[in-house]
Amino acid sequence: MDADRRIAAAEDVAADETLVFTAKRGFESTEGILTRLADGTVVAYTNYCPHWRDVRLDKGSGATVRNGELVCGKHGATFQKADGHCDFGPCEGAVLDTFEVTVENGDVYLTDDDWDAAEPGLSEERDLSSGGRIDF
Repeated sequence: MDADRRIAAAEDVAADETLVFTAKRGFESTEGILTRLADGTVVAYTNYCPHWRDVRLDKGSGATVRNGELVCGKHGATFQKADGHCDFGPCEGAVLDTFEVTVENGDVYLTDDDWDAAEPGLSEERDLSSGGRIDF
């Protein structure tokens, strides 16, 4: 695999957490989050709530994960980890966009043809949302 597409060690992606990364193409970038499903599969979604796309699900310290769902800390919307489908909240019925990723030799790589490179962590873009948070 191409080293420019390596996101993280697979062992760093836990089932009850998320790990944020930045995908790049030329001068364009966007954020994604990795998480692990119950069967061990690593999946990747965009790092924003479809209700307000300036709201990150993971602000760098992990998104809230509860009962197999990703939770938007701003609105309380919940997304199924298995398919990104929102089953509760202001964006109910929406689906998180995905990235194609592959685990090879113990590492997670971005294999999505829409993006040229990936790196762990947040992009330089700022979160424009307020600091409000819904805790459970």
